Amino acid sequence: MDRDQLLANVSLYWFTGSGASSAHAVYEGMQAWKAFAAQQSGPSPKPAAPVGVAVFAADTTIRSLMDPDGAIGHWSEYGRGGHFAAMEVPELLVEDVRLFSRSLRRR
Repeated sequence: MDRDQLLANVSLYWFTGSGASSAHAVYEGMQAWKAFAAQQSGPSPKPAAPVGVAVFAADTTIRSLMDPDGAIGHWSEYGRGGHFAAMEVPELLVEDVRLFSRSLRRR
């Protein structure tokens, strides 16, 4: 990611004053997920809608948390990218979304 792109993204949060509310939303989401996961027992219910997950930069722990029963139909893991995959490796993300979408058309 080049410096201009980084500064543009940071500026959006800084000048609109939305950095704190964005961080708070992430924090609340994490707390809700922890509470939900603590209440679960037994196998996970099958998702009502098709679900696809792309994990970037080898985060090997996320599947055991999100999909311990293997219920998620589309799962991809990439050794490149990171939290901001759309900026860091857009070609990988686009191809993964296309691959997931193709699998839905065949149904």
